[in-house]
Amino acid sequence: MMRELQVSLNQTQKVRLQAALQHLSDLASQASSSTLVVTVSDTIPVNGEDGILKGHGTSELDGKVVATLCGVVERVNKLVYVRTLRARYKPEVGDIIVGRVIEIAPKRWKLEINFSQNAVLMLQSMNLPDGIQRRRNAVDELNMRSIFEENDVVCAEVRGFQHDGSLHLQARSQKYGKLERGQLLRVPAYLVKRRKQHFHDLEQYGVDLILGCNGFIWVGEHAAPRVNDMVVDEEDSMVKDKEQHYETPLEIRQHICRIANSVRLLAALGFALSVEAIIDTTEASKSSNVEIKDMLGSEFYVQTAEREVQRRISILKKKRG
Repeated sequence: MMRELQVSLNQTQKVRLQAALQHLSDLASQASSSTLVVTVSDTIPVNGEDGILKGHGTSELDGKVVATLCGVVERVNKLVYVRTLRARYKPEVGDIIVGRVIEIAPKRWKLEINFSQNAVLMLQSMNLPDGIQRRRNAVDELNMRSIFEENDVVCAEVRGFQHDGSLHLQARSQKYGKLERGQLLRVPAYLVKRRKQHFHDLEQYGVDLILGCNGFIWVGEHAAPRVNDMVVDEEDSMVKDKEQHYETPLEIRQHICRIANSVRLLAALGFALSVEAIIDTTEASKSSNVEIKDMLGSEFYVQTAEREVQRRISILKKKRG
């Protein structure tokens, strides 16, 4: 898991970092000039419209709509609500998440997913090792620990909330399942935006990157799609035995550590995590001949902030034509 990054800056680095962050703040205000940012007790202008629906983060005081949260005012027809800038993770159906198994219960695994409650992955919502679609039986239940055990890292999809209030997951695709030979990082969930693609095969590094919507990030050795895990003869058994004694090559481990440090650095600076930003930071560290252990040092920390300023200026210029 990720710890809070402590960076010791000298006076020059402090001045450079402060200038970069101020520039980023100015650029953000330019980009959001058409949006209304409010703090607690600010009045939200509704232009005297009738039938206004007061949503999350709003209240009525002396006939006015006021904000009860800090954030951005959003409107959907007559509904007015405040979207917080640093919200906790709120699961939505279809979210790709990464979690850690904390308990094996009858016909289910319980996972920690960076939410106010643990999630549940039912045995019936999981592909069986033999790949055959059939009803789960008592033998399958007895063999649950051979699929996932405590502390295993698992990728799954949010299925929804059940009538009892519990959050259920499903892992019925080959892309879901146990994650091995890598690092699990935990970042604030608001830094991971929901996108069409959360699985990334970084071929140039031989690494898989999974950006969990819940703020759990997986960086690990690229895993070939599983076709069938069932052992059918002695030759297959020997292959499995080889896999158990397999070690990740040193170069791949170095790539994993470098990419993981890029994630840590971007998260510490409060920048949104995208595959493009992570690769850019990784490549910048390599081109600058920065050692993996020095990526979390003060100089590269400041350089990353300064590089983000240039990236956003470039984006703004492109938008303006």
